[in-house]
Amino acid sequence: MASRIFSEFIQGFRALYDAGPCVTVFGSARFEESHPYYALGRELGACLARAGFTVMTGGGPGLMEAANRGAQEIGGRSLGSNIQLTHEEAPNPYLDSFVQFKYFFVRKVMLAKYSYAFVSLPGGFGTLDELFEIATLIQSQKMRDFPCIIMGREYWQPLLDFLSGTLVREGTIDQADFDRLLVTDSPEEAVTYIREAAIRKFGLHYVERSKQLPPAVK
Repeated sequence: MASRIFSEFIQGFRALYDAGPCVTVFGSARFEESHPYYALGRELGACLARAGFTVMTGGGPGLMEAANRGAQEIGGRSLGSNIQLTHEEAPNPYLDSFVQFKYFFVRKVMLAKYSYAFVSLPGGFGTLDELFEIATLIQSQKMRDFPCIIMGREYWQPLLDFLSGTLVREGTIDQADFDRLLVTDSPEEAVTYIREAAIRKFGLHYVERSKQLPPAVK
């Protein structure tokens, strides 16, 4: 088992070494194309690509597909870190490349390693797991203070009320932990926040390219 885990890490590093500055988008596989959250994810992917970021998702259907699709449709880079499940979660058709994993924790390392920000669209257990792992790593200073954004305010409002009204009140998290979460339904606001943080905090800068292509960041 240890050798399989090590092999998966090497596989992921090799597949994603040239991913470029990424933004990872989390979200449910269960929303159909007709759902407004799909449209939101698609618009987010396009906005991220226009800002020069590579869009990385879990590579599956639903809102992951939406974000990958939005990026690819305007000529941006679109990557997926897919997971093998008993009910097969096939890679969506809007990926420039993808890598497939057996172990969730290896996949989550890849989703975190190459990204300068994290966006959580509406989702279930998997999305919550990914969101709170990133929040915990930032809180414990195992990761730098990367932008962590929640989109779909109506969907997430009960959770936000619980975080601010119970966890902060009871002191199990600090107000600063809650305040790190940017909640917005505007892809433009989210991407502006990510772009400014990438330049200010992490030293990324833009390289001019053809007007037909998104700007490159590095």
